[in-house]
Amino acid sequence: MSRLFELINQLEEAALHPKKTTIKSIKDTGREAIGCFPIHTPEELVYAAGYLPIGMWGGKTEIRLADKYLQGFCCSIMRANIEYGMNGTYDMLKAIILPTFCDTLKCICENWKVAVPHIPIMPMVYPQNRMIEPGIVYMREELLRVKAEIEKLAGKQITESELESAFEIYDEYRKTMREFTEVVSDFPVTVNSKARHLIIKAGYFMDKKVYTGKIREILSELKKLEKDKFDGKKVIMTGLIGEPHEILELFNENNIAIVGDDFAQESRQFRTISRDSGSVIDKMVYRVADQRGDTFFYEEQKSKGEMLINMVKEKNADGVVVWMMKFCDPEEFDFPIIKSEIEAAGIPLLYLEIEQQMDSFEQVRTRIQSFAEMID
Repeated sequence: MSRLFELINQLEEAALHPKKTTIKSIKDTGREAIGCFPIHTPEELVYAAGYLPIGMWGGKTEIRLADKYLQGFCCSIMRANIEYGMNGTYDMLKAIILPTFCDTLKCICENWKVAVPHIPIMPMVYPQNRMIEPGIVYMREELLRVKAEIEKLAGKQITESELESAFEIYDEYRKTMREFTEVVSDFPVTVNSKARHLIIKAGYFMDKKVYTGKIREILSELKKLEKDKFDGKKVIMTGLIGEPHEILELFNENNIAIVGDDFAQESRQFRTISRDSGSVIDKMVYRVADQRGDTFFYEEQKSKGEMLINMVKEKNADGVVVWMMKFCDPEEFDFPIIKSEIEAAGIPLLYLEIEQQMDSFEQVRTRIQSFAEMID
């Protein structure tokens, strides 16, 4: 039991101090780092080239410099990323890769070149019609283009064996994380909502091979224990990101546990199973093409609401919590659809509007308390 909590504490600390963790990971691995903007950045290409992929998920910081390039109505994650780039926090990065899923991300492509000229940017575009053949062809060519840009930065070509090795490491990571989210739902006391989030987040600042080993050890320790006796309420959470983490503490206070998620920072990254056949590039292409219920990918028949309803049934959950990142247009556009479907299914729904820079949580506390009383 002591080893379990030692591992949990290690990963919590890693997630709470991203810069410190990143610098340590660079030192331990001997790899230079490339920053990966949210979401679905092709980390395998970065890893195969000998670099360390580092997640860029913003953070709680005073916005002083970024206002010159991004207005106040832009997503707080992106404003924080520009701020960190300008104030030197990201100076340990050799370059960044940025998928352009929304208008704010598209703006950052050119703004970054002026605001943070010393860190090169590699923009990329996923096709919205990713399930049809032209989308597949385009996506393959786009990944090969990004691969060539990384090779130019590295001064060497990425071999097929290096690609295969990197993909194997990342597929093992994804498989392990799917198992982790499944197992940890039976331990809502031992691994509460905040701890669950921080454990998953820590992987963005560590070598995935090292990180996966720690998750495997946590799973081994959990499997030695009896399942937690929990008399509280269980929920499914969805949104871009489950932060600020102080809000997760409020759920703990109200005896509400997360038993499944659709966070872009969490399960959306690893829930889709890779295909068995084809080259590594083909497998990466089809992991995107096979993704379902993802706000940032076009689906004519929206499946997110049905997916959340099925998760509630599978986990015997008591409700759904929507974390709405303020000014995140893709998530906001989807909300009316999933709201109507979840309410039609008779499932309690809590809507929380959040941003990373928020510093008062009393209104959120009241809403969570009311939600807890409602589902009780």
